[in-house]
Amino acid sequence: MTFKRVVITGAGALTPIGNTLREYWENLKKGTSGAAPITKFDTSKFRTKFACEVKNFDVGNFMDRKEARKLDPFAQYAMVVADEAIADANLPVADMNPDRIGVIWGSGIGGLLTFQEEVRSFAAGDGTPRFNPFFIPKMIPDLSAGHISIKYGFRGPNFVTVSACASSTNAIYDAFTYIKLGKADVIVSGGSEAAVCIAGVGGFNAMKALSERNDSPETASRPYDKDRDGFVLGEGAGALILEEYEHAKKRGAKIYAEVLGGGLSADAYHITAPHPDGAGIIKVMEHALEDAGINAGEVDYINTHGTSTPLGDIGEIRAIQKVFGEHGYRMNISSTKSMTGHLLGAAGAIEALACLMAINESVVPPTINHFTDDPDLDSKLNLTFNQAQQRTVNVALSNTFGFGGHNASIIFKKLG
Repeated sequence: MTFKRVVITGAGALTPIGNTLREYWENLKKGTSGAAPITKFDTSKFRTKFACEVKNFDVGNFMDRKEARKLDPFAQYAMVVADEAIADANLPVADMNPDRIGVIWGSGIGGLLTFQEEVRSFAAGDGTPRFNPFFIPKMIPDLSAGHISIKYGFRGPNFVTVSACASSTNAIYDAFTYIKLGKADVIVSGGSEAAVCIAGVGGFNAMKALSERNDSPETASRPYDKDRDGFVLGEGAGALILEEYEHAKKRGAKIYAEVLGGGLSADAYHITAPHPDGAGIIKVMEHALEDAGINAGEVDYINTHGTSTPLGDIGEIRAIQKVFGEHGYRMNISSTKSMTGHLLGAAGAIEALACLMAINESVVPPTINHFTDDPDLDSKLNLTFNQAQQRTVNVALSNTFGFGGHNASIIFKKLG
């Protein structure tokens, strides 16, 4: 069969450093940190007292408040960025076949705040099971895709991928595949997460996964720095409109980039720790390059998973060196989690957006908060420390990895 080409024609963002795509990108270029003391709950008894929260967000500016109460924040975020991306793509929804438009979303946890509050309410009561009738619909991750499809009447492929922190890259790759195979013309894809809550921070603290640099939150996320001590929890969402190339060209759509391909793999090693030899990471990048039909030497920029954890950062960089060899010294590499924190299941979506904007504006966003070289990392690599760098980016690769050993990579190319 003849495979279809897939392009990106719209984008939207709601992040700890910007509530629109443009705000997000401008703050990435500036090297702005989104980390600050948590405002959502009392952290006095928590080991970590800061996170990368979405700021100045009023859901009433985007939807009816009565309707908003039926959605967990992660689904609210999904709706907001999907609206922005659909408007950005200038999709003529009324004139399109709704059976050929899908929604494939990603979320690692879903309605964690809803689950937390319903259980707390029950525990504080007399044992009578008085639960909100929207408890389950607000909690389950698939309702993000469901709400988007209901609002717009999209009747094509519709589901949510759950592969921990690889979820939204997984979703984007699935969306790409459905269009490539001719199963849809347009798919709204991306991811959302809202885990900055008592259960989220408490749970990750218990795992000793979070940074505890409470005296300096804005410098706590420091991928590849010798003194990194864990990741910073973030929240938000990102959306991309994937569209079949001829369909987009026919309607005169602007095109951010082409999706060349992607890859998926499993470490098959440990529930939370990365494979010590980076075996799964090596494989996922090799799969992505093969799927895209390009050589390793054609990649200009890698947006890494780069969470700021002691083991994870080293494993990914060593895997990159294994796959890219000498070309690794000619690429730019950066972790935008140094600015946004780790958005868990939404990380891949906002990092894909960073890749798209790097391609369109010939700017590589930095890895901020680098103070001390890690002797276990090759200092000759260009990890784009502390300042954005100008360079032509024709091909960008985005990596995301999740608990359970899930690995996902996606590759974008400037449309030539």
